[in-house]
Amino acid sequence: MSPSTDRLELVKFPDESSLAESVAERWLQELMASDAPSFAVALAGGRIARQFFVSATRLFQKTNYTPDRVHFFWGDERCVPPTHSESNYRLAHEHMLSPLRIREDRIHRIRGELNEAQAVSEAEAEILRSVPLSGSKQPILDLIFLGMGEDGHVASLFPSEPEATRQSRAVYRAVVATKPPPKRITLGYEAIAAARRVWVLASGANKEEVLQASLSPHGQTPLARVIQGRGRTVVFTDLRIR
Repeated sequence: MSPSTDRLELVKFPDESSLAESVAERWLQELMASDAPSFAVALAGGRIARQFFVSATRLFQKTNYTPDRVHFFWGDERCVPPTHSESNYRLAHEHMLSPLRIREDRIHRIRGELNEAQAVSEAEAEILRSVPLSGSKQPILDLIFLGMGEDGHVASLFPSEPEATRQSRAVYRAVVATKPPPKRITLGYEAIAAARRVWVLASGANKEEVLQASLSPHGQTPLARVIQGRGRTVVFTDLRIR
């Protein structure tokens, strides 16, 4: 582990498998240590998220822990049906929610099969009535998991967005991604900033330089913006950085 700063805790691993297993263990410890009646989490998509779901499922089954008080939301979703291969919901459902037999009333998916405006409206209404709100009317999620793309994007917040769009206070908003599938729904920066914890799982080929840039106090990537906008963010990575 590298020394922590006020805003950042950087935790390094030798490989993707140990990263996923360690994050799953840390999440289980967080859940077991909390006596709150509910725990709201937003899930990510991508390859490292899949590995994490598999590791968390295996750990929960091994320890006989049932996350029945966890409410599952998503940091972003592609505008596709829930059975589509690109659906973030499908990824989580196949590798964690279904194997753990999570109750349907605990699953708050973004309805990517709807038109964007309706999907945004329904997702925002659902999270606002399910999660405590901050003074600025943002949902206070207990934990948000984020991945990181090759360009430093997190959720579906891409570096090509104009500054006025980045400053939007919308909880969820529609975006056009710079990679397929282009139409997506994402949490905004303010919603991510309001979360109690944000854990970033940074893994994958050719991402070392963008992660290094994102960790700089003057970084310009979406991940850098997330870190700079929060009191504390934890980054778990198997990438070789200084």
